[in-house]
Amino acid sequence: MPVPPTDRFRRRLLLHTLALAGATAPWATSRAAGAEAPWPDRPIRLVVPWPPGGAVDVLARAVQQPLGAALGQPLVIENIGGASGRVGGQAAARAAADGYTLLLANDTFAATEALPVEGAPALRQALRPVAQVITAEQGFFTHPRSGLASAQDFAAAARARPGALNVGVPGIGASQHLTSELLLRAAGGLRVEHVPYRGGGPVLQDLLAGNIDVGVVTFSAGVPFARDRRLLPLFVTSAARPAALPEVPTAAEVIAPGFVQDTWIGFFAPTGTPEPIRARLHQAVLAVLAERAVQAKLALLGFYPSGLGPAAFTARFDNTIETFAAIARERGITVGS
Repeated sequence: MPVPPTDRFRRRLLLHTLALAGATAPWATSRAAGAEAPWPDRPIRLVVPWPPGGAVDVLARAVQQPLGAALGQPLVIENIGGASGRVGGQAAARAAADGYTLLLANDTFAATEALPVEGAPALRQALRPVAQVITAEQGFFTHPRSGLASAQDFAAAARARPGALNVGVPGIGASQHLTSELLLRAAGGLRVEHVPYRGGGPVLQDLLAGNIDVGVVTFSAGVPFARDRRLLPLFVTSAARPAALPEVPTAAEVIAPGFVQDTWIGFFAPTGTPEPIRARLHQAVLAVLAERAVQAKLALLGFYPSGLGPAAFTARFDNTIETFAAIARERGITVGS
């Protein structure tokens, strides 16, 4: 049965809607006067900087229809994977700042900004946060025949054979990689061998084939395989157990007391996108997140509605960059390492 939104979320939605209505009023007035073309008046390109099958792609397809309905134009998803999300991010950054190209990215975007590549354009100034859509747990999964039946087994194996465990991540410097490094430090300085892939989907494919010991992906991406027992979830990185599979413990419970590192996914737009467009997109995201059918779908996927607007989302984005940059320096992680 769909879970109704909390009173707090409803109040926040109402306040945001009233504020945004004021923010978008000049846009409506100028349209009526013929000074501006209406937005949107054609389909919107939504760049997902990962291959199909990962958490960002799953969320994009979950909100594609309702968000398109709220905006009055369809969203056309374009998967552009590569370089831990950099290739897709650069494609979105090169687009016109007219509201017709958006990027849906997770905290790996912050990770890539924390590990700049010499000669590659920085995206932090080229793309600006518009709306954080959801938060979610990162999950550590293994194959049922790996011999790792619990988080304690994982920690024991990493201590007994430092660097011997193969842990798949969606790219060197991806948020899952840096979250894993944060977790390993919190668990007493464990060491594993991180194996980079082009996204969460490929990590899951190799994990399902038994080619790696452990995979770190956004928890929701692994939930279907855990439900049919094709994968074994060891733990999640959030403060609370996942609503989708409440039997799965948190890392703080089992191997790293006090450890919490959630992931997030949100919309970005090219810098210079008009403020009324950004405000309307945020308003549409809030309206979609308030739909009970959407909430039920997100709950099944293991996603938690957020709805942060440009200012709050920017603050979180900047904080995530700082956290990831610090662990990268400490562990000596660079792109290509």
